[in-house]
Amino acid sequence: MRAFVYGEPRELDAAQFQDYLDPAGTAVISIDMHRGHLDDSPDCPCPAPRARDVVAPIDAFHDQVRALGGRIVHVKSVLRPGGADDLAGIPAAWRRTFPLHVGPIPNAHAHALEGSPWTEWVTRVEPGDLRVENKRRLSAFYPTDLDFLLRNQRITTVVLNGGFTDCCVLNTAFDANNHNYRVIVLRDLVRGTDPHLESAALAMVSLHLGLVMDAADLLAQWRAPRPGP
Repeated sequence: MRAFVYGEPRELDAAQFQDYLDPAGTAVISIDMHRGHLDDSPDCPCPAPRARDVVAPIDAFHDQVRALGGRIVHVKSVLRPGGADDLAGIPAAWRRTFPLHVGPIPNAHAHALEGSPWTEWVTRVEPGDLRVENKRRLSAFYPTDLDFLLRNQRITTVVLNGGFTDCCVLNTAFDANNHNYRVIVLRDLVRGTDPHLESAALAMVSLHLGLVMDAADLLAQWRAPRPGP
C-alpha cells in the first residue's frame, strides 16, 4: 500500500492499517469547494485559485466512491449576515492576517455570507450525498453537527479532500484525530495556499494525524479483497 510520509512515497503493510481501509466505516469529507474560494472573478471574497485544478478530479473520485456505495459529506462555510458569527464584533483572524501575505481582498466581507452566490457548490452534489452547510470556523467539526452525523452513520474513518490544505483541511484533520476518527488526506485532491504550505500541512498529517495517500491508491485498497478474521 502506497502512502506518503513526510512527503516521501512509502510502501506500507496494508494489514497494519486495516482499520483505516474499511469502506463500510468510511466517509469522504469534501471541504469548502464553493464559489467563495473557487470563482474565477476579481470579486471572489477568499480566492483559492490553486484549488480550481482539483474540481474535476474530486468529482471523478466522488463518482467512484458512489459506485462503491460509499458516503460523501459536502461541507461548506456559511456565515450569518451582519457579523453575528464574529466574537463581539471582532472579525475572524484570517480577515486581517491572510491579506498580509496575499494583499488586499476587496470583497472579503462577503465571504460565505448566507444566501449569497459565494456559498454555491462548485463540485457536484448528487442525491444521496450528505451536507453540512453551517461551517463557521476553520474546522469542519466546529461548531457544526458533523461529528453527530458521522457517529450516527457508524463512521470511524474520514477521508478529506478540498481546500485549503494548510487551513481548513489541516484543522479538520486535527479535530477528526482528536475525536478519535482515523484520518486519510488525499494529497492529489487537496490544494494549499502555495506548494510550500501544502507540503508542510501534508507532512504534519503524515507524522501526527493519519495517512496521506493518492485517491487511486485508496480506491485500489477499497477494491482489494479484505483479509478474513
